[in-house]
Amino acid sequence: MSDQETYMKKAVDAALSGMRNNEGGPFGCVIVKNGEIVGKGNNKVTSTNDPTAHAEVTAIRDACKTLNSFQLDGCEIYTSCEPCPMCLGAIYWARPDKVYYGSNQQDAAKIGFDDEFIYQEIPLPYANRSIPFEQVGREIALEPFKQWALKEDRTEY
Repeated sequence: MSDQETYMKKAVDAALSGMRNNEGGPFGCVIVKNGEIVGKGNNKVTSTNDPTAHAEVTAIRDACKTLNSFQLDGCEIYTSCEPCPMCLGAIYWARPDKVYYGSNQQDAAKIGFDDEFIYQEIPLPYANRSIPFEQVGREIALEPFKQWALKEDRTEY
């Protein structure tokens, strides 16, 4: 078994453990840096009533805590299933070096985890989305951006 398959097995084990403990759906993830697992997560949506508690997000949070960093430079993510759009965004913000995934979007859709509708929503005009988006108070909302631009001790990311 290759190192990649060994880490994927750990991600799958996290998925199975979380599922058996009724923590959430059948998804798991580990994050590896320099050959060591620095973060681990499984889906905890239903047990925490948190729709953002996907395996990748919980693993990213765990790894960032372990590494005392808000970025995952030098890390590889092993996730039991191809990431959903939310997790994909979180992964890009965390900036790991590489992502390995096991099952794919179609495999997940076959058991009721179909996120294709989100991909279809993204290019739609805001008013045509199934959840309409409407901009309000832009001038008010620009104030924190103005303050950020002036803040001399900000941490860039």
